[in-house]
Amino acid sequence: MSEPLVLDGRVVAKAVEADLQARVELIKQKTGVTPVLATILVGDNPASVTYVRMKGNACKRVGIEPLKIELPESTTTEELLKVIEELNADDKVSGILLQHPVPKHIDEKKCFDAISVEKDADGVNTASFGSVTMGGNGFKCATPFGIITILKYYGIELDGKHAVVIGRSPILGKPVSMLLLNENCTVTICHTHTKNLPEEVKRADVVVAAVGRPKFVKAEWIKEGAVLVDAGYNAGNVGDIDLENAAPLSSAYTPVPGGCGPCTIAMLMQQTVESAERKLAK
Repeated sequence: MSEPLVLDGRVVAKAVEADLQARVELIKQKTGVTPVLATILVGDNPASVTYVRMKGNACKRVGIEPLKIELPESTTTEELLKVIEELNADDKVSGILLQHPVPKHIDEKKCFDAISVEKDADGVNTASFGSVTMGGNGFKCATPFGIITILKYYGIELDGKHAVVIGRSPILGKPVSMLLLNENCTVTICHTHTKNLPEEVKRADVVVAAVGRPKFVKAEWIKEGAVLVDAGYNAGNVGDIDLENAAPLSSAYTPVPGGCGPCTIAMLMQQTVESAERKLAK
């Protein structure tokens, strides 16, 4: 068996950013206005602080203006909703991102659903998910969108393939399942309660692991030649698949780190730019 193809998300993200730089420049020329991505950070979770900084750096690379809003841990749902409403009404803002997770006392779903669908650059509003599922033009959840973008960039055939998604979260497992379905995959959605999980995974042409457990998916579960997409990121820089042993069995795989993560941020940038373009087209 030949060496598996490494699906390098950094390469894909770089290509996306190069395209976005030109598109942002065109928006500036036509309107004199720079698209703005507003990022809301509640509390000081170290991982979230890092992610917000990375997103701000990506904004600068493509020419988007980052607007960082930092709120204290004690912020209530009502106070957060007021901030979101203000950003919804701000004509300068093209995209809004509420950094996940928020403190436990906040109703995260209510806040996600308060984000205007026109500015939902992270694709977290229930209405956005519904639109994508039904083939509309709603914005997609960033990580699932990034996964599809990586697979397409590297020419991975999806039409008619059997994809097994392990994980059912509302911002990863469920939306990536719908996006794969839209690409004409036959999709099986599994999770930690699935009976005979190894047998289900063994049938897959494409495996998407999004379960949030380090090295949960074992090499012996993998069908030879399958495509492995590891959407997990756990302590110690390891994903949800035991890639050390499973990757050699695959035809292609996303590394951890450097696979899905860079493309998640790139898709956030892309949908912010697309929001600005849609407004311009009106």
